[in-house]
Amino acid sequence: MTRASDTRDGSVVLSKDGLPGWLEPVVRVVETVEPLELSRFLPPKSGAGRQSAVLILFGDGERGPELLLMERASSLRSHAGQPSFPGGALDPEDGDPQADGPLRAALREAEEETGLDPSGVQLFGVLPKLYIPVSGFVVTPVLGWWRVPSPVDVVDPNETARVFTVPVADLTNPDNRATTVHPSGHRGPAFLVESALVWGFTAGIIDRLLHFSGWERPWDRGKQVPLDWRS
Repeated sequence: MTRASDTRDGSVVLSKDGLPGWLEPVVRVVETVEPLELSRFLPPKSGAGRQSAVLILFGDGERGPELLLMERASSLRSHAGQPSFPGGALDPEDGDPQADGPLRAALREAEEETGLDPSGVQLFGVLPKLYIPVSGFVVTPVLGWWRVPSPVDVVDPNETARVFTVPVADLTNPDNRATTVHPSGHRGPAFLVESALVWGFTAGIIDRLLHFSGWERPWDRGKQVPLDWRS
């Protein structure tokens, strides 16, 4: 029996039962990937950093597998205007950051930011905790299958500019891939999809998932997109 995840009654589960076959490569990534294979930025050994979680939600759209993304409001203090996965910092009521707290936080934040009905989401995996040095967040990526799709849209314009889905086919299309170059010299993967430039932490996770799942197609890493200091 497969239960969908639900934050309202406090229950939250991880289950791989009944997932579509095309998600099998992603499940293997969850089971085998090492932290340093995802990012060179790992949580400080001191335990410093604010615990947070993001929801990496796979759905089955009109053009096949897709991911749910949102664009952060331009007025926010951190990561303003950037496309991202739904997510945010853990609240005390989410529970233990080292146990199922990140699962509850990912679903709660997705509901607050996009209107997603968490009862239609089947959580099936968690990636290793990663670190975002610029904001000091320790992030747990939580993966889900949108078993029962629900309407999503901007809930609070002060936090979210728009909510959208991106076909995996567009993310793997070499024409939509590029390398961002920050004035600091840092380079990273990027995706030009749905009239948005997806870069930074979100693009890094997508890039690694595509690579280790075997979905990645050869692309021109010399195609560069410059970023400015405000990014």
